[in-house]
Amino acid sequence: MSHLHSPSIDAYLENTLAALAAGGAPAPASLAIAYSGGLDSTVLLHAAARYAASHGVKLLAFHIHHGISPNADQWQAHCAETCARLGVEFHAQRIELRDAEKSGVEEAARNSRYAALGDLCRTHQAPLLLTAHHLDDQAETVLLQLLRGSGAAGLSGMDSWNTAPSLLGDASLLMVRPLLKVSRAAMEQYAAAQQLSYVEDESNHDPRYARNALRQQVMPVLTQYFPGFQERFSRSAGHMATTQKLLVELAAQDMALCVDGACLNMDPLRLLKPERIDNLLRYWFGLHHLRMPSSAWLSEMRQQLLEAKADAQLCVTHPDCHIRRHRNRVFLTPRDDVDRSEIEPQDFRWNGETEIAFPVFGGVMHFEAAEQGVSADWLRQQALQIQFRAGGEKLKLAFNRPTKSLKYHYQAFDVPPWERERLPLVRSGKQVLFAAGIGFDCHVLATLAGPRIALRWQSDVLPLSQDIQFDA
Repeated sequence: MSHLHSPSIDAYLENTLAALAAGGAPAPASLAIAYSGGLDSTVLLHAAARYAASHGVKLLAFHIHHGISPNADQWQAHCAETCARLGVEFHAQRIELRDAEKSGVEEAARNSRYAALGDLCRTHQAPLLLTAHHLDDQAETVLLQLLRGSGAAGLSGMDSWNTAPSLLGDASLLMVRPLLKVSRAAMEQYAAAQQLSYVEDESNHDPRYARNALRQQVMPVLTQYFPGFQERFSRSAGHMATTQKLLVELAAQDMALCVDGACLNMDPLRLLKPERIDNLLRYWFGLHHLRMPSSAWLSEMRQQLLEAKADAQLCVTHPDCHIRRHRNRVFLTPRDDVDRSEIEPQDFRWNGETEIAFPVFGGVMHFEAAEQGVSADWLRQQALQIQFRAGGEKLKLAFNRPTKSLKYHYQAFDVPPWERERLPLVRSGKQVLFAAGIGFDCHVLATLAGPRIALRWQSDVLPLSQDIQFDA
Protein backbone atom coordinates (compact mmCIF):
# COMPACT_ATOMS: atom_id res chain seq x y z
CA MET A 1 0.00 0.00 0.00
CA SER A 2 1.42 3.41 -1.03
CA HIS A 3 2.32 5.99 1.61
CA LEU A 4 1.43 8.93 -0.66
CA HIS A 5 -1.85 9.66 1.07
CA SER A 6 -3.71 12.85 1.86
CA PRO A 7 -3.18 13.69 5.53
CA SER A 8 -6.61 15.36 5.78
CA ILE A 9 -8.50 12.11 5.18
CA ASP A 10 -6.56 10.32 7.89
CA ALA A 11 -6.79 13.32 10.20
CA TYR A 12 -10.58 13.50 9.92
CA LEU A 13 -10.89 9.80 10.70
CA GLU A 14 -8.48 10.06 13.62
CA ASN A 15 -10.14 13.22 15.02
CA THR A 16 -13.68 11.84 14.74
CA LEU A 17 -12.84 8.65 16.61
CA ALA A 18 -10.85 10.64 19.19
CA ALA A 19 -13.85 12.95 19.73
CA LEU A 20 -16.05 9.90 20.24
CA ALA A 21 -13.69 8.59 22.90
CA ALA A 22 -13.50 12.01 24.56
CA GLY A 23 -17.30 12.00 24.72
CA GLY A 24 -17.25 8.87 26.83
CA ALA A 25 -17.66 6.16 24.19
CA PRO A 26 -15.63 3.06 25.15
CA ALA A 27 -12.70 2.27 22.89
CA PRO A 28 -13.91 -0.47 20.52
CA ALA A 29 -11.91 -3.65 19.96
CA SER A 30 -13.19 -3.71 16.38
CA LEU A 31 -14.46 -1.32 13.74
CA ALA A 32 -16.77 -2.13 10.85
CA ILE A 33 -17.03 -0.28 7.57
CA ALA A 34 -19.93 -0.29 5.11
CA TYR A 35 -18.01 -1.15 1.94
CA SER A 36 -19.78 -1.01 -1.42
CA GLY A 37 -16.65 -0.91 -3.53
CA GLY A 38 -17.33 2.59 -4.87
CA LEU A 39 -14.99 5.56 -4.66
CA ASP A 40 -16.17 6.86 -1.27
CA SER A 41 -16.13 3.60 0.68
CA THR A 42 -12.86 2.54 -0.99
CA VAL A 43 -11.14 5.71 0.25
CA LEU A 44 -12.55 5.15 3.74
CA LEU A 45 -11.52 1.49 3.69
CA HIS A 46 -7.87 2.37 2.98
CA ALA A 47 -7.79 5.12 5.62
CA ALA A 48 -9.53 2.84 8.16
CA ALA A 49 -7.09 0.00 7.42
CA ARG A 50 -4.19 2.32 8.21
CA TYR A 51 -5.91 3.52 11.40
CA ALA A 52 -6.69 -0.04 12.55
CA ALA A 53 -3.10 -1.16 11.97
CA SER A 54 -1.62 1.76 13.93
CA HIS A 55 -4.08 1.46 16.85
CA GLY A 56 -4.24 -2.33 17.15
CA VAL A 57 -7.94 -2.43 16.28
CA LYS A 58 -9.62 -5.16 14.23
CA LEU A 59 -11.25 -3.90 11.01
CA LEU A 60 -14.16 -5.62 9.29
CA ALA A 61 -15.66 -4.70 5.93
CA PHE A 62 -19.35 -5.44 5.35
CA HIS A 63 -20.62 -5.63 1.77
CA ILE A 64 -24.33 -5.79 0.91
CA HIS A 65 -25.28 -7.57 -2.32
CA HIS A 66 -28.61 -6.11 -3.47
CA GLY A 67 -28.87 -8.26 -6.59
CA ILE A 68 -30.30 -5.29 -8.53
CA SER A 69 -27.38 -4.69 -10.90
CA PRO A 70 -26.13 -7.39 -13.29
CA ASN A 71 -22.64 -6.40 -12.11
CA ALA A 72 -23.36 -7.09 -8.42
CA ASP A 73 -21.43 -10.39 -8.37
CA GLN A 74 -18.38 -8.72 -9.90
CA TRP A 75 -18.55 -5.90 -7.34
CA GLN A 76 -18.63 -8.38 -4.48
CA ALA A 77 -15.64 -10.28 -5.90
CA HIS A 78 -13.74 -6.98 -6.30
CA CYS A 79 -14.47 -6.01 -2.68
CA ALA A 80 -13.37 -9.42 -1.39
CA GLU A 81 -10.10 -9.20 -3.34
CA THR A 82 -9.38 -5.66 -2.12
CA CYS A 83 -9.97 -6.63 1.52
CA ALA A 84 -7.77 -9.72 1.14
CA ARG A 85 -4.97 -7.54 -0.22
CA LEU A 86 -5.32 -5.10 2.71
CA GLY A 87 -5.67 -7.82 5.32
CA VAL A 88 -9.20 -6.69 6.25
CA GLU A 89 -11.79 -9.25 7.34
CA PHE A 90 -14.56 -9.29 4.70
CA HIS A 91 -18.20 -10.35 5.04
CA ALA A 92 -20.92 -10.12 2.40
CA GLN A 93 -24.67 -10.54 2.77
CA ARG A 94 -27.26 -10.90 0.03
CA ILE A 95 -30.60 -9.20 0.56
CA GLU A 96 -33.98 -9.02 -1.11
CA LEU A 97 -35.76 -5.69 -1.32
CA ARG A 98 -38.81 -5.35 0.91
CA ASP A 99 -41.83 -3.12 0.23
CA ALA A 100 -40.30 -1.74 -2.99
CA GLU A 101 -43.81 -1.31 -4.41
CA LYS A 102 -44.78 1.00 -1.54
CA SER A 103 -41.62 3.03 -0.93
CA GLY A 104 -39.79 2.73 -4.26
CA VAL A 105 -36.61 0.86 -5.13
CA GLU A 106 -34.27 3.56 -3.77
CA GLU A 107 -35.86 3.69 -0.31
CA ALA A 108 -36.36 -0.08 -0.14
CA ALA A 109 -32.70 -0.70 -1.05
CA ARG A 110 -31.57 1.79 1.61
CA ASN A 111 -33.72 0.27 4.36
CA SER A 112 -32.76 -3.29 3.48
CA ARG A 113 -29.07 -2.38 3.27
CA TYR A 114 -28.96 -0.76 6.71
CA ALA A 115 -30.95 -3.58 8.28
CA ALA A 116 -28.43 -6.07 6.89
CA LEU A 117 -25.51 -3.93 8.10
CA GLY A 118 -27.03 -3.88 11.57
CA ASP A 119 -27.35 -7.68 11.50
CA LEU A 120 -23.70 -8.01 10.50
CA CYS A 121 -22.59 -5.64 13.27
CA ARG A 122 -24.41 -7.71 15.87
CA THR A 123 -23.18 -11.02 14.45
CA HIS A 124 -19.54 -9.91 14.48
CA GLN A 125 -19.76 -7.77 17.65
CA ALA A 126 -18.77 -4.53 15.95
CA PRO A 127 -20.28 -1.62 17.94
CA LEU A 128 -19.18 1.11 15.47
CA LEU A 129 -20.16 1.17 11.81
CA LEU A 130 -18.16 3.62 9.65
CA THR A 131 -19.85 5.01 6.55
CA ALA A 132 -18.22 7.09 3.80
CA HIS A 133 -20.70 10.00 3.65
CA HIS A 134 -18.81 13.16 2.68
CA LEU A 135 -19.28 16.92 2.28
CA ASP A 136 -21.12 16.69 -1.05
CA ASP A 137 -23.47 14.06 0.40
CA GLN A 138 -24.21 16.46 3.26
CA ALA A 139 -24.99 19.28 0.81
CA GLU A 140 -27.29 16.98 -1.18
CA THR A 141 -29.08 15.90 2.01
CA VAL A 142 -29.68 19.51 3.12
CA LEU A 143 -30.94 20.48 -0.34
CA LEU A 144 -33.25 17.46 -0.55
CA GLN A 145 -34.68 18.21 2.90
CA LEU A 146 -35.18 21.85 1.92
CA LEU A 147 -37.07 20.78 -1.21
CA ARG A 148 -39.25 18.53 0.97
CA GLY A 149 -40.13 21.43 3.25
CA SER A 150 -38.39 19.91 6.27
CA GLY A 151 -37.93 21.71 9.58
CA ALA A 152 -34.84 22.16 11.72
CA ALA A 153 -34.36 18.42 12.32
CA GLY A 154 -34.25 17.60 8.61
CA LEU A 155 -32.15 20.62 7.67
CA SER A 156 -29.56 19.62 10.29
CA GLY A 157 -28.32 17.06 7.79
CA MET A 158 -26.26 14.11 8.95
CA ASP A 159 -24.40 13.97 12.27
CA SER A 160 -20.77 12.91 12.55
CA TRP A 161 -22.10 10.05 14.64
CA ASN A 162 -25.44 8.91 16.00
CA THR A 163 -27.48 5.85 16.83
CA ALA A 164 -30.01 4.81 14.20
CA PRO A 165 -32.18 2.07 15.74
CA SER A 166 -34.88 2.43 13.09
CA LEU A 167 -32.26 1.64 10.41
CA LEU A 168 -29.77 -0.68 12.10
CA GLY A 169 -32.31 -2.31 14.42
CA ASP A 170 -30.27 -1.73 17.57
CA ALA A 171 -29.91 1.42 19.69
CA SER A 172 -26.52 0.26 20.99
CA LEU A 173 -24.88 0.43 17.55
CA LEU A 174 -23.22 3.69 16.57
CA MET A 175 -23.08 4.93 12.98
CA VAL A 176 -19.97 7.08 12.43
CA ARG A 177 -19.38 9.39 9.44
CA PRO A 178 -15.76 10.57 9.78
CA LEU A 179 -15.53 12.16 6.31
CA LEU A 180 -18.44 14.59 6.46
CA LYS A 181 -16.05 17.55 6.10
CA VAL A 182 -14.17 16.01 3.15
CA SER A 183 -15.23 17.00 -0.37
CA ARG A 184 -15.72 14.51 -3.18
CA ALA A 185 -12.90 16.25 -5.05
CA ALA A 186 -10.55 15.51 -2.15
CA MET A 187 -11.70 11.87 -2.20
CA GLU A 188 -10.90 11.67 -5.90
CA GLN A 189 -7.46 13.18 -5.32
CA TYR A 190 -6.80 10.68 -2.54
CA ALA A 191 -7.84 7.77 -4.77
CA ALA A 192 -5.61 9.01 -7.59
CA ALA A 193 -2.62 9.48 -5.28
CA GLN A 194 -3.13 5.99 -3.83
CA GLN A 195 -3.90 4.48 -7.26
CA LEU A 196 -7.02 2.94 -5.78
CA SER A 197 -9.24 0.70 -7.83
CA TYR A 198 -12.99 1.03 -7.29
CA VAL A 199 -16.27 0.15 -9.02
CA GLU A 200 -18.82 2.44 -10.64
CA ASP A 201 -22.50 1.76 -9.91
CA GLU A 202 -24.39 2.51 -13.11
CA SER A 203 -27.50 3.42 -11.08
CA ASN A 204 -25.62 6.51 -9.83
CA HIS A 205 -26.17 8.01 -13.29
CA ASP A 206 -29.93 7.33 -13.41
CA PRO A 207 -31.66 10.75 -13.14
CA ARG A 208 -34.92 9.11 -12.02
CA TYR A 209 -33.43 9.01 -8.52
CA ALA A 210 -33.69 12.37 -6.73
CA ARG A 211 -30.10 12.41 -5.46
CA ASN A 212 -28.71 11.62 -8.91
CA ALA A 213 -30.78 14.42 -10.46
CA LEU A 214 -29.36 16.88 -7.94
CA ARG A 215 -25.82 15.54 -8.33
CA GLN A 216 -25.78 15.64 -12.12
CA GLN A 217 -27.98 18.59 -13.02
CA VAL A 218 -28.36 20.95 -10.05
CA MET A 219 -25.07 20.75 -8.16
CA PRO A 220 -22.89 21.59 -11.22
CA VAL A 221 -24.91 24.78 -11.74
CA LEU A 222 -24.56 25.70 -8.07
CA THR A 223 -20.83 25.09 -8.31
CA GLN A 224 -20.62 27.37 -11.36
CA TYR A 225 -22.42 30.29 -9.74
CA PHE A 226 -21.73 29.62 -6.03
CA PRO A 227 -18.30 27.95 -5.73
CA GLY A 228 -17.82 26.30 -2.36
CA PHE A 229 -21.55 26.17 -1.65
CA GLN A 230 -21.08 22.71 -0.06
CA GLU A 231 -19.14 24.21 2.87
CA ARG A 232 -21.79 26.89 3.35
CA PHE A 233 -24.57 24.29 3.26
CA SER A 234 -22.63 22.34 5.87
CA ARG A 235 -22.37 25.45 8.07
CA SER A 236 -26.12 26.04 7.71
CA ALA A 237 -26.73 22.42 8.69
CA GLY A 238 -24.65 23.06 11.81
CA HIS A 239 -26.73 26.13 12.66
CA MET A 240 -29.93 24.12 12.22
CA ALA A 241 -28.52 21.34 14.39
CA THR A 242 -27.99 23.92 17.16
CA THR A 243 -31.56 25.16 16.65
CA GLN A 244 -32.86 21.61 16.86
CA LYS A 245 -31.00 21.02 20.13
CA LEU A 246 -32.66 24.12 21.61
CA LEU A 247 -36.07 22.89 20.42
CA VAL A 248 -35.41 19.52 22.05
CA GLU A 249 -34.44 21.22 25.32
CA LEU A 250 -37.62 23.29 25.23
CA ALA A 251 -39.70 20.19 24.47
CA ALA A 252 -38.11 18.34 27.41
CA GLN A 253 -39.01 21.23 29.72
CA ASP A 254 -42.59 21.24 28.42
CA MET A 255 -42.73 17.46 28.78
CA ALA A 256 -41.76 17.78 32.44
CA LEU A 257 -44.79 20.04 32.92
CA CYS A 258 -47.24 17.92 30.93
CA VAL A 259 -46.18 14.33 31.53
CA ASP A 260 -48.53 12.18 33.61
CA GLY A 261 -46.92 8.75 33.96
CA ALA A 262 -47.16 7.27 30.48
CA CYS A 263 -49.50 10.00 29.21
CA LEU A 264 -49.73 13.71 28.59
CA ASN A 265 -52.05 15.79 30.79
CA MET A 266 -54.28 18.08 28.76
CA ASP A 267 -54.54 20.86 31.39
CA PRO A 268 -50.91 22.06 31.21
CA LEU A 269 -50.82 21.19 27.51
CA ARG A 270 -53.61 23.70 26.83
CA LEU A 271 -51.52 26.49 28.37
CA LEU A 272 -48.86 26.16 25.67
CA LYS A 273 -48.89 28.01 22.36
CA PRO A 274 -49.71 25.89 19.28
CA GLU A 275 -46.10 25.91 18.07
CA ARG A 276 -44.87 24.60 21.42
CA ILE A 277 -47.55 21.90 21.50
CA ASP A 278 -46.45 20.73 18.05
CA ASN A 279 -42.82 20.77 19.15
CA LEU A 280 -43.71 18.74 22.24
CA LEU A 281 -45.74 16.21 20.22
CA ARG A 282 -42.86 15.73 17.76
CA TYR A 283 -40.53 15.17 20.70
CA TRP A 284 -42.96 12.64 22.19
CA PHE A 285 -43.15 10.77 18.89
CA GLY A 286 -39.36 10.79 18.69
CA LEU A 287 -39.05 9.23 22.15
CA HIS A 288 -41.06 6.28 20.82
CA HIS A 289 -39.22 6.13 17.47
CA LEU A 290 -42.40 6.91 15.53
CA ARG A 291 -42.34 8.42 12.07
CA MET A 292 -42.62 12.19 12.08
CA PRO A 293 -45.96 13.39 10.70
CA SER A 294 -46.41 16.32 8.35
CA SER A 295 -47.08 19.78 9.78
CA ALA A 296 -50.64 19.71 8.41
CA TRP A 297 -51.37 16.32 10.01
CA LEU A 298 -49.89 17.48 13.33
CA SER A 299 -51.92 20.69 13.30
CA GLU A 300 -55.13 18.78 12.62
CA MET A 301 -54.37 16.32 15.44
CA ARG A 302 -53.64 19.16 17.86
CA GLN A 303 -56.97 20.80 17.06
CA GLN A 304 -58.84 17.54 17.64
CA LEU A 305 -57.09 16.97 20.97
CA LEU A 306 -57.89 20.48 22.18
CA GLU A 307 -61.41 20.89 20.80
CA ALA A 308 -63.02 17.46 21.26
CA LYS A 309 -65.68 17.25 23.96
CA ALA A 310 -64.58 16.02 27.36
CA ASP A 311 -66.43 12.69 27.00
CA ALA A 312 -65.44 12.12 23.36
CA GLN A 313 -63.60 8.86 22.62
CA LEU A 314 -61.03 10.54 20.39
CA CYS A 315 -58.78 8.33 18.27
CA VAL A 316 -56.40 9.76 15.66
CA THR A 317 -54.69 7.21 13.42
CA HIS A 318 -50.94 7.46 12.78
CA PRO A 319 -49.14 5.00 10.45
CA ASP A 320 -47.40 3.48 13.49
CA CYS A 321 -49.94 3.89 16.29
CA HIS A 322 -53.16 5.47 17.55
CA ILE A 323 -53.28 8.75 19.48
CA ARG A 324 -56.17 8.65 21.95
CA ARG A 325 -57.64 10.94 24.58
CA HIS A 326 -59.26 9.64 27.74
CA ARG A 327 -60.26 11.62 30.82
CA ASN A 328 -58.10 14.61 29.98
CA ARG A 329 -55.04 12.52 29.17
CA VAL A 330 -53.40 11.71 25.83
CA PHE A 331 -52.16 8.17 25.12
CA LEU A 332 -50.07 6.54 22.40
CA THR A 333 -51.43 3.04 21.72
CA PRO A 334 -50.41 0.30 19.26
CA ARG A 335 -52.40 -0.24 16.07
CA ASP A 336 -54.85 -3.07 16.76
CA ASP A 337 -57.40 -4.16 14.16
CA VAL A 338 -58.40 -7.55 15.66
CA ASP A 339 -62.15 -8.32 15.64
CA ARG A 340 -62.53 -9.97 19.05
CA SER A 341 -66.23 -10.66 18.59
CA GLU A 342 -65.24 -13.56 16.33
CA ILE A 343 -62.93 -15.21 18.90
CA GLU A 344 -64.65 -18.21 20.49
CA PRO A 345 -64.33 -19.04 24.24
CA GLN A 346 -61.56 -21.52 25.10
CA ASP A 347 -61.87 -24.26 27.76
CA PHE A 348 -58.91 -24.97 30.04
CA ARG A 349 -57.92 -26.33 33.44
CA TRP A 350 -55.33 -25.06 35.90
CA ASN A 351 -52.94 -27.75 37.09
CA GLY A 352 -50.60 -25.63 39.17
CA GLU A 353 -48.79 -23.83 36.34
CA THR A 354 -47.33 -20.40 37.07
CA GLU A 355 -48.60 -19.20 33.69
CA ILE A 356 -50.69 -20.30 30.72
CA ALA A 357 -50.34 -18.67 27.32
CA PHE A 358 -53.48 -17.93 25.31
CA PRO A 359 -52.16 -16.79 21.91
CA VAL A 360 -55.61 -16.40 20.37
CA PHE A 361 -56.51 -13.99 23.18
CA GLY A 362 -53.22 -12.13 22.80
CA GLY A 363 -51.60 -12.73 26.16
CA VAL A 364 -50.57 -14.86 29.13
CA MET A 365 -52.49 -15.58 32.33
CA HIS A 366 -50.20 -15.65 35.38
CA PHE A 367 -51.10 -17.63 38.51
CA GLU A 368 -49.30 -16.19 41.54
CA ALA A 369 -49.29 -17.08 45.23
CA ALA A 370 -51.03 -14.34 47.20
CA GLU A 371 -52.66 -13.56 50.54
CA GLN A 372 -55.78 -12.29 48.79
CA GLY A 373 -56.92 -14.70 46.11
CA VAL A 374 -58.89 -17.81 45.29
CA SER A 375 -58.23 -21.18 46.91
CA ALA A 376 -55.61 -23.08 44.89
CA ASP A 377 -57.29 -26.45 45.70
CA TRP A 378 -60.66 -25.15 44.59
CA LEU A 379 -59.28 -23.63 41.39
CA ARG A 380 -57.72 -26.95 40.35
CA GLN A 381 -61.14 -28.59 40.46
CA GLN A 382 -62.85 -26.11 38.16
CA ALA A 383 -63.58 -26.52 34.47
CA LEU A 384 -62.51 -23.04 33.37
CA GLN A 385 -63.15 -21.00 30.29
CA ILE A 386 -61.48 -17.85 28.97
CA GLN A 387 -63.39 -15.48 26.71
CA PHE A 388 -63.82 -11.87 25.75
CA ARG A 389 -66.81 -9.85 26.91
CA ALA A 390 -70.08 -10.50 25.15
CA GLY A 391 -71.93 -7.73 27.00
CA GLY A 392 -74.04 -7.62 30.15
CA GLU A 393 -71.52 -9.39 32.42
CA LYS A 394 -71.52 -8.38 36.11
CA LEU A 395 -69.16 -8.75 39.03
CA LYS A 396 -69.44 -8.34 42.80
CA LEU A 397 -66.09 -7.25 44.24
CA ALA A 398 -67.06 -7.29 47.94
CA PHE A 399 -69.98 -8.54 50.02
CA ASN A 400 -70.67 -5.03 51.31
CA ARG A 401 -70.87 -3.66 47.77
CA PRO A 402 -73.58 -4.14 45.18
CA THR A 403 -73.13 -6.24 42.06
CA LYS A 404 -72.15 -3.96 39.16
CA SER A 405 -71.63 -4.30 35.44
CA LEU A 406 -68.11 -4.73 34.10
CA LYS A 407 -68.52 -1.41 32.32
CA TYR A 408 -69.09 0.27 35.69
CA HIS A 409 -66.00 -1.40 37.19
CA TYR A 410 -63.82 -0.46 34.20
CA GLN A 411 -64.90 3.15 34.59
CA ALA A 412 -64.27 3.03 38.35
CA PHE A 413 -60.78 1.57 37.80
CA ASP A 414 -60.11 4.12 35.07
CA VAL A 415 -59.44 1.48 32.43
CA PRO A 416 -59.50 3.22 29.01
CA PRO A 417 -62.13 1.89 26.57
CA TRP A 418 -59.59 0.56 24.02
CA GLU A 419 -57.89 -1.51 26.74
CA ARG A 420 -61.19 -3.02 27.92
CA GLU A 421 -61.60 -4.69 24.52
CA ARG A 422 -58.37 -6.68 25.01
CA LEU A 423 -59.08 -7.82 28.59
CA PRO A 424 -60.50 -11.35 28.86
CA LEU A 425 -62.76 -12.96 31.48
CA VAL A 426 -62.38 -16.32 33.22
CA ARG A 427 -65.60 -18.26 33.83
CA SER A 428 -66.59 -21.44 35.57
CA GLY A 429 -69.89 -22.45 34.03
CA LYS A 430 -72.07 -19.35 33.91
CA GLN A 431 -70.25 -17.55 36.72
CA VAL A 432 -67.62 -14.91 35.99
CA LEU A 433 -64.74 -15.71 38.36
CA PHE A 434 -62.24 -13.12 37.24
CA ALA A 435 -62.14 -10.08 34.97
CA ALA A 436 -58.69 -8.88 33.86
CA GLY A 437 -58.16 -5.27 34.87
CA ILE A 438 -60.72 -5.59 37.71
CA GLY A 439 -60.26 -8.73 39.82
CA PHE A 440 -62.16 -11.71 41.33
CA ASP A 441 -65.82 -11.96 42.16
CA CYS A 442 -66.02 -11.95 45.97
CA HIS A 443 -68.02 -15.21 46.04
CA VAL A 444 -65.05 -17.28 44.81
CA LEU A 445 -62.70 -15.63 47.29
CA ALA A 446 -64.71 -17.19 50.13
CA THR A 447 -64.14 -20.78 49.00
CA LEU A 448 -62.06 -23.18 51.16
CA ALA A 449 -58.92 -22.54 53.20
CA GLY A 450 -55.27 -23.11 52.33
CA PRO A 451 -52.91 -21.53 49.78
CA ARG A 452 -54.40 -18.85 47.60
CA ILE A 453 -53.78 -17.82 44.03
CA ALA A 454 -54.16 -14.46 42.33
CA LEU A 455 -54.60 -14.14 38.58
CA ARG A 456 -52.83 -11.53 36.47
CA TRP A 457 -53.29 -11.00 32.75
CA GLN A 458 -50.31 -9.89 30.66
CA SER A 459 -51.08 -8.70 27.14
CA ASP A 460 -48.76 -9.50 24.23
CA VAL A 461 -49.50 -6.04 22.85
CA LEU A 462 -46.81 -3.92 24.48
CA PRO A 463 -47.88 -0.36 25.26
CA LEU A 464 -46.09 2.41 23.41
CA SER A 465 -46.65 4.86 26.23
CA GLN A 466 -44.63 3.33 29.02
CA ASP A 467 -43.37 5.70 31.70
CA ILE A 468 -41.44 8.29 29.73
CA GLN A 469 -37.71 8.75 30.26
CA PHE A 470 -36.39 12.08 28.98
CA ASP A 471 -33.75 14.69 29.67
CA ALA A 472 -35.46 17.63 31.37
